[in-house]
Amino acid sequence: MFESLLVANRGEIARRVLRSAARLGVRTVAVHSEVDADLPFVREADEAILIGPAAPAESYLDIKRVLEAAARSGAEAIHPGYGFLAENAEFAQAVIDAGITWVGPSPDAIDAMGDKVKARNRMSAAGVPVAPGTKDPVGTVEDALAAVADIGYPVMVKASAGGGGIGMSVARSGEELTAAFETARTRAERFFGNPAILLERYIENARHVEVQILGLADGRVVALGERDCSVQRRHQKVAEETPSPGVGEELRQRMLDGAVRAAQAVDYRNAGTVECLVDPVTQDYVFLEMNTRLQVEHPVTELCTGIDIVEQQLLIAAGDAPTFTDVTPRGHAIELRVYAEDPKRFLPSPGHIDTWAEPTGDGVRVDSGYAAGNTVTPSYDPLLAKLCTYGADRAEALERARRAVADFQVSGLKTNLPFFVELLDNPDFVSGDYDTGLVDRMRR
Repeated sequence: MFESLLVANRGEIARRVLRSAARLGVRTVAVHSEVDADLPFVREADEAILIGPAAPAESYLDIKRVLEAAARSGAEAIHPGYGFLAENAEFAQAVIDAGITWVGPSPDAIDAMGDKVKARNRMSAAGVPVAPGTKDPVGTVEDALAAVADIGYPVMVKASAGGGGIGMSVARSGEELTAAFETARTRAERFFGNPAILLERYIENARHVEVQILGLADGRVVALGERDCSVQRRHQKVAEETPSPGVGEELRQRMLDGAVRAAQAVDYRNAGTVECLVDPVTQDYVFLEMNTRLQVEHPVTELCTGIDIVEQQLLIAAGDAPTFTDVTPRGHAIELRVYAEDPKRFLPSPGHIDTWAEPTGDGVRVDSGYAAGNTVTPSYDPLLAKLCTYGADRAEALERARRAVADFQVSGLKTNLPFFVELLDNPDFVSGDYDTGLVDRMRR
């Protein structure tokens, strides 16, 4: 095991990684921007280094500054967290070239799965189900209209590069496709520097279900179970749970096996997530994409398996064996992403945190990035904390979630906690019979 680790991230996920590293006896190094100097993750690291102003491009996304901080601190390894540089193959290669251990998959694996069109084709060749769609990037509206003649409506229009639901939309006619294509292409160029567009047949009333995998140091790939991520606004997740209430045992096993094949197809090492869409009527699934990093919602898998996924990431990067011998998920876990945002329109609501009191009790876990007295700036994603609950079954996890939401006290800015009060009492969510359109229906 390496003796020191730099976490190239901020907020909640930086604290999360620092915690597991410290437990392993690894010296920790945090990097931070000027506006993040007072956040908890900076205080909790053994060493903290200022790397630039608030603008991500001049701090957390600046490869040169991150590597300079690593050299200055003598860090022997770098963990990227999620977001920022986590799925940047150039950064991963630069870390390796600097003689520093990269806590993540190989640059080749990141590159192979980073382009959605290439990833689709590779998964199809590996025997992983994919939705009907384009095998090459679509460059013009005319090409899109021609392609949809074979794919059929409704069709999902999305950027081939990048993620986070940016620019993604559904088209049900030629007119809608024309508008959606132009929007997606413009946003893809702006956010990812790549205007390439992918078209896929849209599955009505689909569930978004993903599988957590670990590519071990000895070459084996293991699946740690699935998570349901269907509660979304603007194609971005706000609540997750495991196991999925919409997936039967036969489908679950097929998805786990498919995720392992997907990882093996790119010789995957370290933690990753294979995302899928599930048709609740046919109980079939298709590959959506693979996130070559630690996922935001990994805590629910940890709660049900007892496996510290960050610890396993560090062990794999060091070439060590895992601390578990088998995977036997038990019980049920739910994660609610607490954001600084308006609970009705879901618009960011930065500001100063006057009071902050996290819920406690049996089966309650809070991974937070802030505390009372901190300021949430508009410079970054407004995620404040991940509120997770665990129970022997889904009913107990739900009841603990209701109690925890009521006990989570934050003042000074708006949060989406009132939305979770609604969600946890919504009949469709409570029954487990919901899909990716749930939040839109709640807001109509």
